[in-house]
Amino acid sequence: MNNVTFSFLITFIAGISTLLGMIPVLINFKNTKNIINASLAFASGVMLSVSLFSLLPESINLLSKKYSLLATIILIIIFALVGVFLASFIDKIFKRIDNKLYKLGIINCIALMIHNIPEGILTFSTTTADISLGITLALSIMFHNIPEGISISIPIYYSTKSKLKAFFYTFISGISELLGAFITYIFLYHYINYTFISVTLALTFGIMTYISIFELFPNSLKYENKKLSVIAFILGFIFMLFFK
Repeated sequence: MNNVTFSFLITFIAGISTLLGMIPVLINFKNTKNIINASLAFASGVMLSVSLFSLLPESINLLSKKYSLLATIILIIIFALVGVFLASFIDKIFKRIDNKLYKLGIINCIALMIHNIPEGILTFSTTTADISLGITLALSIMFHNIPEGISISIPIYYSTKSKLKAFFYTFISGISELLGAFITYIFLYHYINYTFISVTLALTFGIMTYISIFELFPNSLKYENKKLSVIAFILGFIFMLFFK
């Protein structure tokens, strides 16, 4: 197996691991409200932790290799705000959907597709350059893709009662990571640089922070057991510190 084929395989495995977030859907829970509540809060903690301790520091590190500290901060703020605006725009597009849980699942799916495409670009380009580093990166991505899958499958399933729909939306979110690999191979293979990667990381930081703070956690607090929301959020936040 040559280096490029292996890079595609690693990117595919990292992306498709999102489907592991379907596991709670396949288990029959007696108290569905608690599982929705805990799942949304846990995914919120994971996303915020990944954003603050993985995406943001890496973006700063890469940009600082080429730009001054002031220019680095300005660029990160600009593209993080673009990410926030983009996530907010997606939210407004689906505002008319009456079922808020279904709407949340759709928003998470679209936002995570936007997140997974540059993530696929990063995984593919890193693996082709350094297989060992690429595998390490892919393992880290797999661990945070699982709760991301939960953030899509749980709202979709419990709002539609359709495992097929939950699978479909979770699958297209995960497989978009492979799309990022194909985009890299066809168009960007010789043009990937520190600035490009760091800008996509800053953009993703804005998107995921918005989803965590303004979508996932507030929706989990709408259920009665708010204490469970806080505990699940903290556990998700701490969990990802071990895989950043």
